[in-house]
Amino acid sequence: MESKEEDVKLGANKFSERQPLGTAAQGDKDYKEPPPAPLFEPGELKSWSFYRAGIAEFMATFLFLYITILTVMGANRSSSKCSSVGIQGIAWSFGGMIFALVYCTAGISGGHINPAVTFGLFLARKLSLTRALFYIIMQCLGAICGAGVVKGFEGNARYELFKGGANFVNPGYTKGDGLGAEIVGTFVLVYTVFSATDAKRNARDSHVPILAPLPIGFAVFLVHLATIPITGTGINPARSLGAAIIFNRDLAWDDHWIFWVGPFIGAALAALYHQIVIRAIPFKTRA
Repeated sequence: MESKEEDVKLGANKFSERQPLGTAAQGDKDYKEPPPAPLFEPGELKSWSFYRAGIAEFMATFLFLYITILTVMGANRSSSKCSSVGIQGIAWSFGGMIFALVYCTAGISGGHINPAVTFGLFLARKLSLTRALFYIIMQCLGAICGAGVVKGFEGNARYELFKGGANFVNPGYTKGDGLGAEIVGTFVLVYTVFSATDAKRNARDSHVPILAPLPIGFAVFLVHLATIPITGTGINPARSLGAAIIFNRDLAWDDHWIFWVGPFIGAALAALYHQIVIRAIPFKTRA
């Protein structure tokens, strides 16, 4: 028995890890934790880059709503899902636009395009309250304008017939189902955002090239595939607000709270999970 135990120990130690993995690979020489963003930063209001970032968020959300809602309307116009892009095409529209727009605006505003993403990053102290509120306002305005342009193209009759791409809980599901779907879906998105844009991961895993907009867009695509049958997939309060305001029917407003509460809860949970469990930042601060 003793010889067998020695063989086991020898086998366990014979091949040591040459490349550190996981937390073992985390060194301080390649990365220094940036200080948290201040809650209020009055100096931002005097900077052109602050307003340029807000304009970028407005334009990105405008284009996002324009392309995606127009895709939804086109799919609903077809008598058969087989003769249109269907759910898969709608999901690709949302995911593809996020991929393209995050790629375009990441260097200007961070490419949030979503109040839930902005809220999650604010909780993680990645941006100030001033900038977070400004982004959310510009995102909502962009979404309203984007949905309005779609209504202008489609006309009132067709727009109302196809419910304007508004989010609501579909028949057969409860409000609790819809809220749960929005929480989990937004958690997937915001957790992906944190992971794909983690500066420490980029410094540590520089040998693993990663294009941040790609996993973010793919996460949006997958969440839409899963939750379009339940809520039409919100996971973006600006998207839901823009469509609801332009459609402006009780169907859109009855469940509208779900598309704010759910995404904000999901974003908060993702921020807490990434910052406390994955990055263990509070414990590092104590140390």
